[in-house]
Amino acid sequence: MKTVEKKETTRVERKLEGVVISDKMDKTVVVNVTRLKLHPKYKKRFKVSTKFKCHDEENQYKVGDIVVIKQTRPLSKDKRYVVVSKK
Repeated sequence: MKTVEKKETTRVERKLEGVVISDKMDKTVVVNVTRLKLHPKYKKRFKVSTKFKCHDEENQYKVGDIVVIKQTRPLSKDKRYVVVSKK
């Protein structure tokens, strides 16, 4: 009988930087993250933006704030990120 070794997986903390575009919900802000992507064939860089709903416990972040967010466990149907700090 073989013994199976359990591999430890290290979780990489993914932090993103974006701008708050909406703070109308309670304890939630919508953050727009813009990044540059490289076209596979033409090698030109272009902007791709993604909106994330993020948890903001004290409702302290307002529209226009530049914030740092990180991934967390699912907090609701759409919220998978939490606001770490203001930049």
